[in-house]
Amino acid sequence: MNSDIIKAKNPVDKKAVEKIHKSGRLTARERIETLLDNGSFTEINSWATTRFTDFGLDKKQAYGDGVITGYGTVNGRLIYIYAQDFAVMGGSLGEMHAQKIARLQDLAIQNGAPFIGLNDSGGARIQEGVASLAGYGSIFYRNTLASGVIPQISIIFGPCAGGAVYSPAITDFTIMTQSAHMFVTGPNVVKEVTNEDLTFDELGGYIVHSTKSGVAHLVAKDEYDCFAKIKELLSYLPQNNIEEPPFIENLDPVNRECKELDSIIPPTSNQPYAMTSIIKSVLDNGIFFEIQETYARNIIIGFGRLGGHTVGMVANNPEHLAGVLDINASTKAARFIRFCDSFNIPIITLVDVPGFLPGLEQETNGIIRHGAKLLFAYSEATVPKLAIITRKAYGGAYIVMSSKHVGSDMNLAWPTAELAVMGAEGACNIIFKKEISESENKKETVKKLVDDYNQKFLNPYIAAKLAYIDDVIEPNETRTMLYRGLMANYQKRQTRPAKKHGNIPL
Repeated sequence: MNSDIIKAKNPVDKKAVEKIHKSGRLTARERIETLLDNGSFTEINSWATTRFTDFGLDKKQAYGDGVITGYGTVNGRLIYIYAQDFAVMGGSLGEMHAQKIARLQDLAIQNGAPFIGLNDSGGARIQEGVASLAGYGSIFYRNTLASGVIPQISIIFGPCAGGAVYSPAITDFTIMTQSAHMFVTGPNVVKEVTNEDLTFDELGGYIVHSTKSGVAHLVAKDEYDCFAKIKELLSYLPQNNIEEPPFIENLDPVNRECKELDSIIPPTSNQPYAMTSIIKSVLDNGIFFEIQETYARNIIIGFGRLGGHTVGMVANNPEHLAGVLDINASTKAARFIRFCDSFNIPIITLVDVPGFLPGLEQETNGIIRHGAKLLFAYSEATVPKLAIITRKAYGGAYIVMSSKHVGSDMNLAWPTAELAVMGAEGACNIIFKKEISESENKKETVKKLVDDYNQKFLNPYIAAKLAYIDDVIEPNETRTMLYRGLMANYQKRQTRPAKKHGNIPL
């Protein structure tokens, strides 16, 4: 084998590899080989080099131009993958670097296979000027074309700054390792412009993006944990928007009773309980793959299986802010619903919501606009949609959370469900304001009115009589009834009025 071929296949020298290993990281090629099935990777465009020579680039040219591109399999399923090589010019993105990624994106779209990007780059290659910026544009454009056509996953291993952050932002899922950083502008520039003195972690570390910004969908402890998470995520997803999600046989009976759910709802309506326990009880083998677990915790999203079929789960979380809908929760759930709808994944919604979060901060930051995203997403989705009200379903939040009125296919309720414009006490204080104010014993009057209101309105039976609820079931029947509903609607075909696209209130 001649020296050029050796360099094209291994452009990183031994010292650079040793340095990477000492830092506890894998090389770009090792990352690909670790993720993919053994021996399945085929590299393309390994001979590419920059055509720029200014600012000393003529002496820094390396085969592959700082990125490895190709295709292989994960658990036997085809994927297209690139890995930026920080050991080659800092993994900086130049013209040929970008062309290689864009070519790979074209192949992934044409062949209907997931596209995975392993990001570890110093950013745009300054020496190539506007050519590097044009390269980013070509990648972003293809990310957008691929959106809703093939699953796109971005992994951030190291720095991801400036324009580079927008490719992961367009893709479906972003995974960060604990050593990764993402920001539009780095700490040094921020300090110069705003006088804020921040560390890399404070500005764009994994904690920031997994708890506050919502940019990171998953966080991995290390690179091996990251690859395990990618494989698990892929196991729930179809190859593209034409295929059905994978079906996996399991021994968990679909008619299994969930007796533990009969006692999960607390005796008083303002007490929290573990919604994730309900989710795991219902799903096959109690396995739930949660997405954005530490962001907007008042709503829960993630994947599971029901009778072997992939389903997307959306649920209010009574353990955090009583499960109320706010700006972040609405946006989090809306984007997940739209992903599921794009890739033929049925959506199951567990409802326990006291309403939208009130207050000046929410109103001035656009809770109306952001809450409408969730309403739009549910209304727009044409996949099978099933919902169960476990406890509260108040006001506009009742409508938004996959109600019959926005196109849900099956709506069930537990006997503990409360469907109303608002809670009993608040309603009585408005309806019977005069009667209460004129009462000699206001406390006793309010109690009597509230009890009467609860009996007449705060139950699922009025909604069931109006056919807004298809059935009131015992909690232990939940898994069985959801599976039956899923099978009854699995072949659902629903068309929408012809249009270029809707105008979701972004």
